[in-house]
Amino acid sequence: MSKVLIVDDSPSQLVGMKRTVEKLGHQVVTAEDGAAGVEAAKRELPDLILMDVVMPNLNGFQATRTIAKDPKTSHIPIILVTTKDQDTDRVWGMRQGAKAYVTKPIDDAELTRVIKDYLPAA
Repeated sequence: MSKVLIVDDSPSQLVGMKRTVEKLGHQVVTAEDGAAGVEAAKRELPDLILMDVVMPNLNGFQATRTIAKDPKTSHIPIILVTTKDQDTDRVWGMRQGAKAYVTKPIDDAELTRVIKDYLPAA
């Protein structure tokens, strides 16, 4: 069983993504904003991170960059899951260290496929 960190400030989005991840047989840890997400990544060392972008304190681009540059957490694949759907957002997100980019509203099949691309089957 892999551990997935979900970072999103929307309780309804957290619940939906958590349900998808748990259906795949993985353990879920959550954080409500980018700063808490960075701390949780360092503390939990998850196998994968699902990161929102538009959040208070530290946005998802900043949190992704922080996690990707830290030697302790740089090995963790980060998937940005966001409403920001412009090509420039996608390019910027990937430049910050994200491995994949999924736009909201979330297509469950797409999210499942992307998670499976980065995690072994449970």
